[in-house]
Amino acid sequence: MADMKLYLTIILIRTIYAGMNMFAQAAFSGGMDTFVFAFYRQASATIFLTPIAIIFERKRAPQLSFKILCKMFALAGCGLTFCFELYNVSVKYTSATVAAATMNTIPVTTFVLAALLGLESVQLKDMSGITKLLGVAFCLVGAMAIAFYQGPLLKSFNHHHLLGHKTGVTDDHGSFSTTTWAKGCLLMVLGNIGWSIWLVMQGAILKQYPSKLLFTAFQCFFSAIQTFFIALSFERDFTRWKLGLDVRLLSVAYCGIIVTGVSFYLQSWCIERAGPVILAMSTPLTLLITMGSLSFVFGETIPLGSIIGGVLMVGGLYSVIWGRSKEHVHSSRLPMSREDGKEKSQIKQIPSPLNEETKTPNFDSFDSECQRDQKV
Repeated sequence: MADMKLYLTIILIRTIYAGMNMFAQAAFSGGMDTFVFAFYRQASATIFLTPIAIIFERKRAPQLSFKILCKMFALAGCGLTFCFELYNVSVKYTSATVAAATMNTIPVTTFVLAALLGLESVQLKDMSGITKLLGVAFCLVGAMAIAFYQGPLLKSFNHHHLLGHKTGVTDDHGSFSTTTWAKGCLLMVLGNIGWSIWLVMQGAILKQYPSKLLFTAFQCFFSAIQTFFIALSFERDFTRWKLGLDVRLLSVAYCGIIVTGVSFYLQSWCIERAGPVILAMSTPLTLLITMGSLSFVFGETIPLGSIIGGVLMVGGLYSVIWGRSKEHVHSSRLPMSREDGKEKSQIKQIPSPLNEETKTPNFDSFDSECQRDQKV
């Protein structure tokens, strides 16, 4: 039951991220600056989370030291500010499809980092460890298939675009120059590495400060400060900072409250219980849900390569889940076998009733045992 709750939470997180892709793309298509968008997103998340965290965790929160506060500030800069800014800029330089596809390399980098830090075990002589490595390989091959193999376009069941125009998520990057496209890919790779570090380091800080709501609220607050100064340095025209009652305001509210506020808390909950790798391995689900939503809701056509890559990545995800479940079963049996060994070693050795040399009844040893029992 606990595993089912964990997996359902992961699916919910990926569904929220799929909605983020579509809302963010709609905001950028409406002319919103990417740096200003990042600031509004983090500011709205801070305003939403802070009172909730204070109400529910103020009394039972552990003492917050200056050292942990500095770690949170650095973690927010690496995982939230750094990654969000690079991701938004890379979408401008390439396309949202390429960005979404390259994000699926996060499981590979996260797995390597977690293994190097000793947070994830890999037993190459065990079937579970081999299955986990194969799962990572399937995810990598699936991401490459989506990025580099298009194939024939599969027609959508919905032939009418909901917004009256294409969202641009499935646009080709052919209109961009090779240099610009290479810059975008490099920025996306750097952002993915930063995101992997953020996923791995969260587990270590949560052990020192287990209040997940306050932990998330502090990260959003620090990231809001960081993104404000970044947006101020890149966008001095404050007329572009204005939000109206349009899709830009809706995108900021969704990405700030639902994505940053709700999903980040859920991510902290999942990392605390299952570690960072299983959460990173679920990244392909976001792309699959996004493609399905674009096809059925917006009428977008989906390349065959995306379908093939999606199948490979889902197969890789389930391979890692299977490997982890086998490891948990094996580790749960080890303490039982050790206890059995201790009990066997503590069993009282009863002397043999026969003399080893003459094979006759050994009355001396029997009498000595009886006398010892009477004394006790």
